Amino acid sequence: MSHYIQRIDTNARLSGCVLHNGLVYVSGQVPTTLDANAKQQTLEVLAKIDALLEQAGSDKSRILTAQIWIKNIAEDFAVFNECWEAWLPDGAAPARAAIQADLARPQVLVEVMVTASIK
Repeated sequence: MSHYIQRIDTNARLSGCVLHNGLVYVSGQVPTTLDANAKQQTLEVLAKIDALLEQAGSDKSRILTAQIWIKNIAEDFAVFNECWEAWLPDGAAPARAAIQADLARPQVLVEVMVTASIK
């Protein structure tokens, strides 16, 4: 069993992702473009996850779990799911939970955190 821990995109508060024992834990990703609509924010968040997974030696086909926070689930859940389903490879849907939540900034409409296995 390896006790080695690797952190990627680390600052004083958090790491973009952490690798340990064959898994990559991706921090909650939020959009940078805060004036975008839910679809644009979702696509931006998923692209950020793709980039972090690639840096970690993984990809979206290896996602095991996903936690999703949506500011207004009644308005934005369907568009989030549309983007999510188009983004995931066929047959690669992870275990997942999605809830409505007030996020760190009022302009943030979606946040996603995933755990994946490393290739």
